[in-house]
Amino acid sequence: MLELRAITAGYDREAPVVRNVSLTVEPGEAVGLLGPSGCGKSTLARVAALLHRPDAGTLLLDGEPVRRWRHRAPREQRTAFGVVFQQPRLSADPRLRLADLIAEPLRAAGRRGEESVRGAELATTVGLTADLLSRRPHEVSDGQLQRACLARALALRPRWLICDEMTAMLDASTSAALVAVVEDYRATSGAGLLAVVHDRTLLRRWCDRTVHWPTRSSAGEN
Repeated sequence: MLELRAITAGYDREAPVVRNVSLTVEPGEAVGLLGPSGCGKSTLARVAALLHRPDAGTLLLDGEPVRRWRHRAPREQRTAFGVVFQQPRLSADPRLRLADLIAEPLRAAGRRGEESVRGAELATTVGLTADLLSRRPHEVSDGQLQRACLARALALRPRWLICDEMTAMLDASTSAALVAVVEDYRATSGAGLLAVVHDRTLLRRWCDRTVHWPTRSSAGEN
């Protein structure tokens, strides 16, 4: 289970954007976060993915408190998460070919021997043709780049997926394709999903339950 207890977080301790918030995501469950821009959904998602240390509160992974964040977190905790951000051009190294972008997590984990086979498998899964893999981000569309970013997120077969407005910049057909990839992965792996989405219709179709943000109390289990 992924559990956030009484999380307070932000980028200025005097003015946190998330205050005393708790939620849980069970293995295999899809939980959506819905709320207005600027209310702290993305910050909470970054906390959940071990990318941002909260000012207060506890994050538990399979019942064990997380004590270190980002690159300081133990490898088994870091690799338990796959993250897809809203803006692929801000989350992709512009110098890398798409094939190298997808392989980044494998290289970081010391699994270079898997790059070729796993990379090709993931490219097919997300709908990237072989000719696109030799291109760099500026040579592909936003949708193609986001497909590569999703493939990167799946490279280490994570047990938890954090999708922060993954489809916000995409057309309807690409959005549907990427959501389908995530759902297929969840069905076969049992991974849990925390999805930040503005589209209520998509949330209803995609998620088992939705956390409406902020809650009336601005705290507690949602």
